[in-house]
Amino acid sequence: MLAKLAFRNVKRSARDYLVYFLTMTFVTALMFAFNTVIFSKDLQGRVSDVDMMQMLIILATVFVVIIIAWLINYMVRFMLGKRSREFGTYLLLGMRKKTIARLYMRENAALGMGAFFCGLVLGILLQQILLSILYGMLQETYHLQIVLDLRCLLMTASCYGGCYILALLRCSRKFRKMNIRELMYAGQQNEEIRESHEALKKWLFPASILLLFLLGYKLFFGETWSTGDILLFLVSLVFAIYLFYMGLSSWIVCYVRKKGSAVYKGENLFLLRQFSSKVKTMQFTMGTLTALFAIALLGCAFAMMFSDYQNQMLEQKFPFDVQVFSERTDEDFAKELEVLEQETQIHDAYPYPIYQNGTMEMNIWLSTHLRIFDDSFRKADGTPDLKKIKEEAGGCYGTYDTYIGLSTYNHLRGMLGYPAVSLKEGEYLIHLKERIYQETGDFSGELSVRGKDGELFCAGYRTEPFSQDGHNGADYLIVIPDSETEAMDVFYRELAVDIEGEAPKDLGKRLDDLAELSEDEIQDMMGHMYLDETSMGCGTDTMVVYYTKYLVRDNLIPEVKYMLSSIIFPLFYIGLVFLCVALTVLSVQQLSDSAKYRFRYGVLQKIGIKKKKLAAVVWKQLFMYFLCPALFAAVLSGVVIIFASAMFVASTGVHTFVLQYFMTAFLLFFGIYAIYFTATYVGFLRNVE
Repeated sequence: MLAKLAFRNVKRSARDYLVYFLTMTFVTALMFAFNTVIFSKDLQGRVSDVDMMQMLIILATVFVVIIIAWLINYMVRFMLGKRSREFGTYLLLGMRKKTIARLYMRENAALGMGAFFCGLVLGILLQQILLSILYGMLQETYHLQIVLDLRCLLMTASCYGGCYILALLRCSRKFRKMNIRELMYAGQQNEEIRESHEALKKWLFPASILLLFLLGYKLFFGETWSTGDILLFLVSLVFAIYLFYMGLSSWIVCYVRKKGSAVYKGENLFLLRQFSSKVKTMQFTMGTLTALFAIALLGCAFAMMFSDYQNQMLEQKFPFDVQVFSERTDEDFAKELEVLEQETQIHDAYPYPIYQNGTMEMNIWLSTHLRIFDDSFRKADGTPDLKKIKEEAGGCYGTYDTYIGLSTYNHLRGMLGYPAVSLKEGEYLIHLKERIYQETGDFSGELSVRGKDGELFCAGYRTEPFSQDGHNGADYLIVIPDSETEAMDVFYRELAVDIEGEAPKDLGKRLDDLAELSEDEIQDMMGHMYLDETSMGCGTDTMVVYYTKYLVRDNLIPEVKYMLSSIIFPLFYIGLVFLCVALTVLSVQQLSDSAKYRFRYGVLQKIGIKKKKLAAVVWKQLFMYFLCPALFAAVLSGVVIIFASAMFVASTGVHTFVLQYFMTAFLLFFGIYAIYFTATYVGFLRNVE
């Protein structure tokens, strides 16, 4: 009999809480697909830094498990409250409390196992999609195959099952402490609306908005951000969210009491009372859902920023097929050329020098004018702090300004397909990263570049991609006539190579093996580096800085793409789970309340509201309830995303409209929102009718 009763209840729960069941299925599928990446031996054999993605996915899984545990605990307790009258009836009929608790745990366990196994099936599909994307980034072909790793299954089952077991045990303890009276009236607790001190509480609403404006001002105009400032900002933001909902419900109650002009228009009185009562009884939950929505939008937007950088900037970051750096001024690159001739078909191999004349005019100007440095290299009176620049700015720009001869520069431009440039005697050219030129504009009037016969005059700027992360200068390169290089010293030497087709997958490793030195050679080099006061920096890029002796374009781009994907995928993972969890709570709350709303809408029908109009009232009620936390979260996260987007575009040089990341995340967010809202609306309307 108990088995039959449990089976009937499981079917009823699956029908009543279908949105919850589908969400748990989708979450299981996501966990299984991402856990595959953690344990994939095939990926571990193809990527050198697969550990980074594994660690970040594990970290993301921790956050996902925490929020899933909250959802399961919330839903188990919510269903207990909704079925408390049923359980109270069982007790009146003579059933033991222990038996009822065991029955309820079996029902939830069966519901959870059903969602888990359905999720594994969907997870296999998501697994293929995820692996196809990863292999595509590695520029390899992926052949569809089902990967059922035992460790992956155990980890998914442990995370999922652990959350269920903890929630059920906690709920079981609570159930055993309740008596018949508490069970019979537990379902009515959320209907009790205590209105006290509403006139005072309503001021929490404008107070929360004022606090949010102050936080926005701090975000955009705050000069420095310490760790304490960041923590205070986050705590204040969470506090403002909860204050908002505490004040909103009281503000609506006071507005209705004062009989505001909009109260008696149409069905507004009914809708306002329903909405205020729901917000008042769910203040903490609504605040939590707003936070989840905001995190989902932020995760999605930041993932798109990294993806945009991946698609736009990597091709520009490594323009040459192969490039080799050497600090030796007499380097002939014989060993490197030998390896390249064995492994590739060389179209053009060009060794060349980068010069310096002992000056640091350009380094000083950039160190004291770029936003990234702020006032770090200025004295209190605003003048450059030369000592500090020499000691610390070398990590970005090196010891001296970097120069290149015009003929060498034009040869390199020809290798990249750029047109040649010309200079007259007494002129120079600045080749600068595009993002820096967009920030600085023409600043040649503030420079004094001297040649062997006097001051040189600037003939313009070039901003094409030119490998300026420590190879062809750091951020910049000063192009001078060949005659001017005679009075300069060689700073370091470079080798640029253009090869036919794609580079072999292990070419970078073969070249790196050339750099392996014996212990005696290492000691000699360390001593030389310690005594040598010259050094070369790697520029001011902040997103991806890949400063190494050997650059092999076709080897580096897949590796960097995979590295960026280690951030992109977990952000999307967290964002999707948080969004679905929040929408599930909103949906289940309304669908479960639809039974008691049946009477209220029945009253509306009796006073003359037609069926079509009734459907419109239902739509407005659900829309207000769904839109409030979603729109509030969109405003909060939108401000942060726009601020971060502006900094991201300025610091990376991507050609993207600042609002694009927020708008794209917003459209994706409300696409999923629309699916949940439509499912809730259809189910609610069916239950009411």
